Amino acid sequence: MPELRIDPFPSAAELSALFSAAWGTPHNRDFTPILSRSLAHIGAYQDDRLVGFVNVAWDGGIHAFILDTSVHPEMRRQGIATRLVREATRVARERGAEWLHVDFEPHLTGFYRACGFRPTKAGLIKLV
Repeated sequence: MPELRIDPFPSAAELSALFSAAWGTPHNRDFTPILSRSLAHIGAYQDDRLVGFVNVAWDGGIHAFILDTSVHPEMRRQGIATRLVREATRVARERGAEWLHVDFEPHLTGFYRACGFRPTKAGLIKLV
């Protein structure tokens, strides 16, 4: 079972490789400035290889947001994403967040409900 690490600050190459594999599209971005402002981020490591990741962004107050939940396709269906989200929830609570939000596509409804999230009404404006 992969080891979970809190705030591991993976390299841009590690995150890009994971996101490219997990999302099926090329990614080449340095997330260091984003992660340095996050409430937390959790990495899942198998033999020192990043195989899963979740970021917890926040508003600087009581609201935190789950972003970028990713697991390498070779490692899926082993409970890694569930462990990542549960650890992110624990750490967010421990660090003072009172609300944890997540947006997701409809096919992920069952996953996020199993992680404890409940549906809410929300609004969205597409800016680009």
